[in-house]
Amino acid sequence: MSNVHFLKEPVAADNSAHDQKRRELFARAETLSRDLARRGAELDRVGAPPREEVEALRQAGLLTALHSPEVGGAGLSWVDGLRLVRIIARGESSIGQLLGYHYVNSQYVYWAAADPKQAWVLGAETVERQLYWGAAVNPRDPGLMLERRGGHYVLNGRKTFSTGAHVSDRINVNAAIEGKIANFVVPTDRPGYITNDDWDNIGQRLSDSGSVEFRDFPVYDRDFILPLADPSDPPAVQATFNTPLIQLVFVNFYLGTAEGALASALDYVRATTRPWVTSGVERAGDDPYILERIGELQASVKASVALANVAAASVEAALSQGRSVTAESRGEAAIEAYAAKVHSTHVSLDVTTKVFELMGARATAGHYRFDRYWRNVRTHTLHDPVAYKAREVGDFALNGRIPPVSLYS
Repeated sequence: MSNVHFLKEPVAADNSAHDQKRRELFARAETLSRDLARRGAELDRVGAPPREEVEALRQAGLLTALHSPEVGGAGLSWVDGLRLVRIIARGESSIGQLLGYHYVNSQYVYWAAADPKQAWVLGAETVERQLYWGAAVNPRDPGLMLERRGGHYVLNGRKTFSTGAHVSDRINVNAAIEGKIANFVVPTDRPGYITNDDWDNIGQRLSDSGSVEFRDFPVYDRDFILPLADPSDPPAVQATFNTPLIQLVFVNFYLGTAEGALASALDYVRATTRPWVTSGVERAGDDPYILERIGELQASVKASVALANVAAASVEAALSQGRSVTAESRGEAAIEAYAAKVHSTHVSLDVTTKVFELMGARATAGHYRFDRYWRNVRTHTLHDPVAYKAREVGDFALNGRIPPVSLYS
C-alpha cells in the first residue's frame, strides 16, 4: 500500500512495557493491513466468512488490546483502539468493522454488568482464550423471546443481521421475557445457535453479517449481566456508552476505508495512469488537475481523522467518570461522536467515488475491484440515517438539547 501520509500515531517519550506493547500492536496492525490490502480484491470477490482474517487478528493480539493488564490484556485506550480499527480498515473495511464491533461488544460488560466481578471473569476468559465477541441486539428486528423451562431458560427467535455471526465465540443478547428485558452473554457453541449464509449485500462482504436463529437455545442464570428490567426503565448512564462508541467504530472504519482507497489510487496513478493527451506533461503524476484533486481528498481525510480523534478522546473522558457520569456529560461527548459520524460519512463517500477521477477509465476494470471501497462505505453508511445524526448535532448547537438515549443515539 502506498504511503499516503496518514496521520501518525503519537510516540510516547518513555520506554515502559506498556509503551512497547502499544508500539508492537500498532506495528502488527500495519502489517495485517498491508496483507489485507494485497488480497483485498480476491477477498471481496469470494465474500466468505472471514475465519482466517479473525484468526490473524487473534494471533496478532489485537482482540485483547483494550482489556486491562490485570486480566492479561494490553490496556490500550479507546483512542488507540479506534485507531487500530482505522488501520485495519485501510486494508479491508469489513475486518476493520469486525475488530471495532468486537471492542465494543467485549468491553460493554465492564461498564454495564451489575456485578463487576462477573465482568472481570468474562474479561479474563476472553484474554486467556482469545475470544471474539459479537452481538444479537439489532433494535430494528422483532425481539428474541426467552422463557423459563425447568431449571434454566430457553431462547427462541431470529435476528436478521448479526455481524460476525460465524466467527463469534461470545455474543451479547437482549431478549424479552414476561414483559421484561433480559441482558445476557452466552457462548455460541451451545446447541440451538444457527447461522445462515444469507449476507448478500453489495459491500462489507466479509463482515459476516447474516441472520442468526435461536432454537431452544439454553440460557442459565450465570449468563445474565443485568437484572430483568421494565422496558420503560431508563438504563444507568454508564451502561449507554455502547452507542457513541459503536458510532465511533463506524467513523473510524469509514475513514480507514477512505484512506485505503486513496492509497490504492495513488499506487495506480504512479504505475498505470497515463497523462491526458492535452495535459502537456509526460507523467500522470505531474498533471496539475490530478495533483489538485489528490490534495483536496488528502485534506478532507486528514480533517475528518482529526475530528474523529477529538471525538474519541471526548467519549473516553466521559466514560472514565464511571458511575458518576451524568446524562449531560454523556450527551455532550456523544454529540462529538455524532459530528464525526456526519463528517466521516460525507468524506468517505466522496473519496471512494472521486479516486476514479485520479486513476482514469481503465481503473474501472472489474478485476481491480476498486469499486469495493465505495460499495463498503455505501453499504454501511446506511446503517442509521446520517441525517438524524446531523439533526442531533444541530439541535444541540442551536437549542442545547442532548440526544435521547437509544441503541442509535
